[in-house]
Amino acid sequence: MAIVAGIDCSTRYTKIVACDAASGAVLRDNRAKHPVTAPPEDSPGATEIDPQVWLHSLGAAASGGVLEGVRAIGVSAQQHGMVGLDAGGVLVRPALLWNDPRASGAAASLVEALGGPGPWAEAIGAVPAATYTIAKLRWLAEFEPASANRVAEVLLPHDWLVWQLLGHPRRRTTDRGDASGTGYWSPVTESYRQDLVELALGHELRLPEVLGPAEAAGETPEGLLISAGTGDNMAAALGLGAGPGDAVVSLGTSGTVFAVHDEPLVDTSGTVSSFADATGRHLPLVGTLNAVQVLRRTAALLGVDLEGLSELALQSSPGSYGLVLLPYLEGERTPYLPHAAGTLAGLRAESMRREHVARAAVEGMLCGIADALDVLRGRGVRVRRVFLVGSAGRLAAVQHIAPLVLGVPVVIPPPGDYAARGAARQAAWALSGGAEPPPWELADAVEVEPGEDVEFGRAVRQQYASVREQMHPETRGS
Repeated sequence: MAIVAGIDCSTRYTKIVACDAASGAVLRDNRAKHPVTAPPEDSPGATEIDPQVWLHSLGAAASGGVLEGVRAIGVSAQQHGMVGLDAGGVLVRPALLWNDPRASGAAASLVEALGGPGPWAEAIGAVPAATYTIAKLRWLAEFEPASANRVAEVLLPHDWLVWQLLGHPRRRTTDRGDASGTGYWSPVTESYRQDLVELALGHELRLPEVLGPAEAAGETPEGLLISAGTGDNMAAALGLGAGPGDAVVSLGTSGTVFAVHDEPLVDTSGTVSSFADATGRHLPLVGTLNAVQVLRRTAALLGVDLEGLSELALQSSPGSYGLVLLPYLEGERTPYLPHAAGTLAGLRAESMRREHVARAAVEGMLCGIADALDVLRGRGVRVRRVFLVGSAGRLAAVQHIAPLVLGVPVVIPPPGDYAARGAARQAAWALSGGAEPPPWELADAVEVEPGEDVEFGRAVRQQYASVREQMHPETRGS
């Protein structure tokens, strides 16, 4: 039995899973938390880190024999980061992470410099935000010009880890999925845009070679095969087994919705970010600002925890007795309502009960996700089922209501490190040399059908849309 492993380096943890290469069954797993790194004194909200921390966490996660007998390794990591090296391959400054907020102004100036969202969407399939590597390059040029002048090449977190595992070879590599989140690699043309690098940084960079999905980056000094690796969203899609017609809904504080599609999308409004995936296809993504925080805030209002909110919601019925919650607690990205506030409408004597408020919160959050799915459908993306991931996806009320509101079957996978599993599946693919990734099954997943209640779901969405359009007429027909 061949054994492969997947490593996922997230913002807080390094996780490793060892899997059977043929079936995907998880044989062993472990994780290690990254040591806490204090932000710079002059930037309390900044998120930057010495990449050596990732190696220390990897060593800790690999203790206990989790990699025993492994023949190939795949690496997934947080997207959009920036590891800047000088001409000799020496780290110039700590790595900037995807969630570092300092580049927001730089992103806005880049969008303006190229003539607005439309030209950016046509160039790279997306409009760069503060998360993107290219915005971090512009920030560096503006605020740390000495460091910017020293930077000769940039690696993403997964690129850097692969380079370390391979013993620092001269050849640096990445994959098309992670490269598509930089802001200077186009999933439309499948090529780098050095002109955009120069626009941001002031000079061109040495950039890693973009490998194909099944290509190997090389072998370690011990003879372990290292696959191309990829970004965390791409790895999660591969680990879940998502294919054309599948969408993945991730419910965190905010929400992300991405779907597997055969072609890149160019959305000049900037609502859709068109990423490449880890199989040769594409992952158009739409984000919402309000997801689990809606449930947490409502639960606090009602004096319960999330489980208690779920129990209350299940005591109500579809439509929440006429209550509608527009969940725009932080404004909203989809639809674009940056200055909006949340709205609770439909209050009547019979509807002013805790269970109806609880259900309205769940329905409102899911109607927001359905709006994001509709954006993808409106761009020609087929959605036949949805994978629901994130801690909120394990709430009984969310599992029950989601198929009704989203209007398609919803797959609830068991808890697991799916980005690490996807990295392991990629390693198995590179090891086999096959034309397609191995057909790993997703054991113990539960698929919930809308059933006859789909009509209730349509009524809930119509009720939601009516209130949304009344409060925000600019969204009419969206």
